[in-house]
Amino acid sequence: MSKPNKTMGIYKKLLNWPFGKQIFSKLICRMAPYFGTVKPFVSDLKEHECTVLIKKGHRVHNHIKTVHVIAICNGLEMAMGVMAEASIPKHLRWIPKGMSVNYTAKAGSDIKCVAKVDAEAWKPGDMPVEVKAYDTNGVVVVEGHINLWISEKPQK
Repeated sequence: MSKPNKTMGIYKKLLNWPFGKQIFSKLICRMAPYFGTVKPFVSDLKEHECTVLIKKGHRVHNHIKTVHVIAICNGLEMAMGVMAEASIPKHLRWIPKGMSVNYTAKAGSDIKCVAKVDAEAWKPGDMPVEVKAYDTNGVVVVEGHINLWISEKPQK
């Protein structure tokens, strides 16, 4: 079995600490501060898949007191970014190119944001990452793709 990359290594190490997932989530928000606006929590991370939770509350409400879709997109982008950092082969790099989502139901509860991709997809070129957000009843409230551009790292 190969050694995990830096992101996955930090996550696995922190799992052994009290409040390790909370610490990991806060570290991610320090590296990308905008994610912190929805107080996300990385509940699960494995290669090629990440789950981020967003609690329903005033800070993420829209005018009808459901979770605002932009807050959900923020959670989906965080899930995608953490998944990508924990999964990408060492010789590649990534950058997001765009996001396309559909709002499929009202988001009236806490939200689970999931990003996943097939292991074989990691090769230079366009790579769509499937993203879905679920309410506490398992209903998909947002679904779509975040498109990444994958390229080789420059030679040093």
